[in-house]
Amino acid sequence: MIFTRIVSLIIGFSLVLTTLFSAVKTFVLPRSAPNWLTRTVFIAVRTVFSIILLPTKTYRERDRIMAFYAPISLLLLVPVWLSLTTLGYTAIFWSLGSVSFYSAFRISGSSLLTLGSEASQSHIQSVLVLSAATIGLILIALLIAYLPTMYAAFARREILVNLLEVRAGDPPSAVEMLLRFHRIHGLSQLTEQWTAWENWFSDIEESHTSLPALVFFRSPKPEHSWVTASAAILDAAALTLSSVEVPNSPNAALCIRAGYLALRSIADYFGISYSTDPHYPQIPISVTRTEFENALDMLARNGVPLKIDREQAWMDYAGWRVNYDAPLLGLIRITMAPDAPWTGVRSETDYFPPPILKRDR
Repeated sequence: MIFTRIVSLIIGFSLVLTTLFSAVKTFVLPRSAPNWLTRTVFIAVRTVFSIILLPTKTYRERDRIMAFYAPISLLLLVPVWLSLTTLGYTAIFWSLGSVSFYSAFRISGSSLLTLGSEASQSHIQSVLVLSAATIGLILIALLIAYLPTMYAAFARREILVNLLEVRAGDPPSAVEMLLRFHRIHGLSQLTEQWTAWENWFSDIEESHTSLPALVFFRSPKPEHSWVTASAAILDAAALTLSSVEVPNSPNAALCIRAGYLALRSIADYFGISYSTDPHYPQIPISVTRTEFENALDMLARNGVPLKIDREQAWMDYAGWRVNYDAPLLGLIRITMAPDAPWTGVRSETDYFPPPILKRDR
């Protein structure tokens, strides 16, 4: 019997510490830190949503349902943490030997939720009651403090995503972006865009790994997505560097580098595989040569100055695209992003991706 209570004490403390550690890694630690408990909650909710999505037939229906996925998963974290902490303290109170398991459960729940309906019977129990009440308040306070930070990062992200509709169409297209700048602003004005989006990529690399639920927060408009916006900007920069006859812009190259580093960091968190040192043609890209040629033909018909050597232009474009192709398509798949030009051919089954499980690093 003594051995059983000692094991119960160890299990109880382990549950409490594991839950606290999960909350700290999820809400407090300002860096990418995957946690199995948080991940399990998101995977479980995603599985339920995948079942709910089965009868849907259009993207708008799926988008309307998936808009609730991230908020519901986030809000479920606190009940899960409180439940596990309650079980942990129940095991601790029972291990002291002075109360039954049911009484230990009542004391644990009353203490954690600060109800005060169950009185402690010893000095040790009083200390445990106070610690349980403190932990309960901390867990709830963390979520309350976490939400404004998350929505502030979401608002920053969506500013440029919304502005891209004016510059690149809806859904955003790299070709349309180059055509509009050529007609309205002049291609020389693209430099400002590369700088703005380089900063944007730097921001999402930090925010979407330290606050990973942001990855699944959908844009207010169904046709918008931070992932397809990333694709349009990176492809526009790659087309400009490889195919458009304009003075070489280091800002475009920096934008691409910031972009693929950001996408790779987020892909790492979710276990999306890609080559860390890709080279074309050893590693193929999802954009076909025909799509590339059609894009150049459209640009040429509208007066955009192009480089003469299309073979070299294709090799240069593919050399840029291969850096972000795999992580981009992986993120498009797990976020169920809307269809957009050059985001890869997706089958209907891609709307129901299996949960992604990645070990803690």
